[in-house]
Amino acid sequence: MHHEQYIQRCLELSLLGKGRVSPNPMVGAVLVFEGRIIGEGWHKEYGGPHAEVNCLASVKEEDKHLIPHSTMYVSLEPCAHYGKTPPCANRLVQEQVKEVIICNTDPNDKVDGKGINILKQAGIHVTTGILEAEGRWINRRFFSMQERKRPYVILKWAQSADGCIAPLDRSRYQLSTPHSQQLVHKWRTEEDAIMVGYTTALNDDPQLTARLWKGKNPLRIVVDKNLQIPTTHKLYDDEAETWVLNSSKSGREDNVEYVQLDFNENIIPQLLDKLYSADKQSLIVEGGAKLLESFISAGLWDEARVFATEAKLSNGIPAPKLQDGVLAEQTPVGSDVLHLYINKNNPYPFMPGYEL
Repeated sequence: MHHEQYIQRCLELSLLGKGRVSPNPMVGAVLVFEGRIIGEGWHKEYGGPHAEVNCLASVKEEDKHLIPHSTMYVSLEPCAHYGKTPPCANRLVQEQVKEVIICNTDPNDKVDGKGINILKQAGIHVTTGILEAEGRWINRRFFSMQERKRPYVILKWAQSADGCIAPLDRSRYQLSTPHSQQLVHKWRTEEDAIMVGYTTALNDDPQLTARLWKGKNPLRIVVDKNLQIPTTHKLYDDEAETWVLNSSKSGREDNVEYVQLDFNENIIPQLLDKLYSADKQSLIVEGGAKLLESFISAGLWDEARVFATEAKLSNGIPAPKLQDGVLAEQTPVGSDVLHLYINKNNPYPFMPGYEL
């Protein structure tokens, strides 16, 4: 097997931590001796051991003597600082591994080549940049936070066969199929925050939790400039943390944080700054049309997941039009078709073959 195949395995392993490791990156590691994999590991949860440590721990007792003669493959540069865990670069030096092959270097200021330098200074041969684009796509949320200082933004909506997103009277109407709804709940467990606008929250009374999929609930965010949404609405229940974006109030009450913004200015950049400060790597925006269009017009979106459904809504509210959107993939989901659009300015190119 070549380097690419082992790094590919690292990337597959890294995805097992999806939705569990933020604000850390997803990382996988594979230890190879003379063409035989003797250890595998991935970062399983935030605060827990990193991929390299789990990989070394998986090596069978009868193979432990082979570690100094083996090559460690890892999808991200080993860390070089003390955080929740000790530095992985130091651990690899301690174990005297022969060689380290890396997919992506880590742009975090606390790492950023320091891990590689530790390895090289110890005489360990290091190679980087194997399947680099694939690694950047998988960890696009992490790289967005490190390089652009903002969370990765995903837009999501369902639209009718005649191009509408909701009835004109804004009544609640389920366009997508149960299969699509379950997939959306899976996505919710994988993102750090979820957002809806005032009208959607008021009329639909959504809970914005992952009820149809096992996993964590995201931070819920709602725009309510004048604090008019009744506190009896589901967004005020105790199922998840909630931010209420408004113009007059700040402070915390139970699980609800009132976040005061300047509504005389565009609130989208202000929100993204707040999310960055709170270590929220990603935001999925679920509507309504006005909120989605505000992200599109500001150019502050990275990908859009649009369900094209068989339902028809005559004289409905038109679905948003994606400026700078490039269709990357179409996938059947029951009788719906999921269209994945990538912002042409997204620095993390889509890599087919990997789950979203």
